[in-house]
Amino acid sequence: MARSLAGLRRALLAAVILLAVVYAADYALLRYKASANKAAFDTVTVKPYYAVPRKDHKLKYMFDDPRDETCVNSLFPHLGDKPCWYLQTHARQRINL
Repeated sequence: MARSLAGLRRALLAAVILLAVVYAADYALLRYKASANKAAFDTVTVKPYYAVPRKDHKLKYMFDDPRDETCVNSLFPHLGDKPCWYLQTHARQRINL
């Protein structure tokens, strides 16, 4: 039992270290692209809409004008921006009020 628990801890530690290394490499690549004036940033048009609850327990949808949102060409979110692959697949953004 103790051996399996120690093996599980090692596997979990290895997974956390691997994730940290991938995140750091992704960030370093993004910074390299930004310093070399390559396509580090992009814009995606998002279409937000509001879901407003009514008194009769139904939702009223109010659509806002499309707007361009800055994104980063990376695997993870960096520098306060979402990844472009995520924004392109979630171009319609629901805002619950």
